[in-house]
Amino acid sequence: MDINQTEREAIILNSAWEMIDGMVNWEMFEKFDCAAPTNLMFKNQQNALLFNILLGDFLSQIGTRGGALGLEAHPSSSPDTPKSDFTFIYHLRKVSADPKLGADATVLDMQIETFAQWLEGSFVARGVYLPTIGIETKLTTSRFQYIRMCGDIAKHNLGRLSVNADKLRKLLKASGHDVGEQQAYLAIEDFFKWFHDDIFIYHSSQIAEFLNNIRWAIFEYLEPEFQRSWHSTENATRYFPEDGYKFPDEINDPLARSMYWDSMNKVRSKPWVDRFEVSDTLKCRY
Repeated sequence: MDINQTEREAIILNSAWEMIDGMVNWEMFEKFDCAAPTNLMFKNQQNALLFNILLGDFLSQIGTRGGALGLEAHPSSSPDTPKSDFTFIYHLRKVSADPKLGADATVLDMQIETFAQWLEGSFVARGVYLPTIGIETKLTTSRFQYIRMCGDIAKHNLGRLSVNADKLRKLLKASGHDVGEQQAYLAIEDFFKWFHDDIFIYHSSQIAEFLNNIRWAIFEYLEPEFQRSWHSTENATRYFPEDGYKFPDEINDPLARSMYWDSMNKVRSKPWVDRFEVSDTLKCRY
């Protein structure tokens, strides 16, 4: 797909906003009244699973299918490349590094990097009990890795989890437990219960805060463009107002124009969820 940088930015920002809308909303979480400090609670277990799956997709490599949107995967295969560059964060970074639709992407860049640095950080989970294979141990993992693993486990059946079984084997080997492939398969459900039901639920409020901050940063970044673009059309009357948007000269691709229009419609009103700050007690473990 041959598009220019402005068209690509329109696609990236609208796609990111839509993905965050799907994760951080009042159908997913119980609504609260205060802004800070707070703790978000899922309405039910199914929502917790869905949140993990959608977040796993957000943190996945775009791959070859992204080419249809003009979004190519990160070209590097170096082990030194940050893991967050193999997620949608990579495309948001490209926007903040060379903004086209807005003049100042400083806040957007800060919110993106704050989330990325948190994801790439590692922690030690102690007393992890995998009863199916009779192991109790401590596991050291990055937040990015365990979230991706849990999202995959929640999404796929056992027959499609060979990659995660291999990752679990490596985690166990690093902790001094050399298990076979079959044992790793057997332990996947125990791993999921420990890391999703406990650690991910603990992290979910903070993750929602990160995502909501990115959504607000996109909103504020696009506000000046909305003010430039919005206009009342020539068909508008006193009783039947009609408005539209003036496309930037650089946006001509049909998909990019559609996503630009959707983004402008989003900026007409503030994001669904007000800014909030999670209690420090939900940020000090793991």
